[in-house]
Amino acid sequence: MLTNQLCLIPEVIEKQVRKTLINELKLYKALKVKQENLDEQKANGILTLFPKLRDQNVCSELKVRQIERALEYSLDEIEQDIIRMKYLTSRIVKDLEVCEELGLKKDRYYKLKKQATFKLSTALGII
Repeated sequence: MLTNQLCLIPEVIEKQVRKTLINELKLYKALKVKQENLDEQKANGILTLFPKLRDQNVCSELKVRQIERALEYSLDEIEQDIIRMKYLTSRIVKDLEVCEELGLKKDRYYKLKKQATFKLSTALGII
């Protein structure tokens, strides 16, 4: 009976999960800047500084808050460092750079990175 129930749970494809999460984290960087720009405009009494082709402010703000919450509360400190250093910087960073900077062995680094990816994906509802 238990074997039949396990077959009903769709298999999670690790590569697809990682790709989806990375795309969301890259978008997060732009949304974070957008949110800061909007806050700055409001503080200066400006409603629209640039033309808007679509209004997604509420959705963008929610995404930023939820990604920040997921980073802070679903990951431990070393996992946060890995995600921030690897995906939330303005330059492309190789895994070995992050691994060396954090003083981790490669196998430990990849295990923590995979763990962090699945925790974040779960917290954001991707899986």
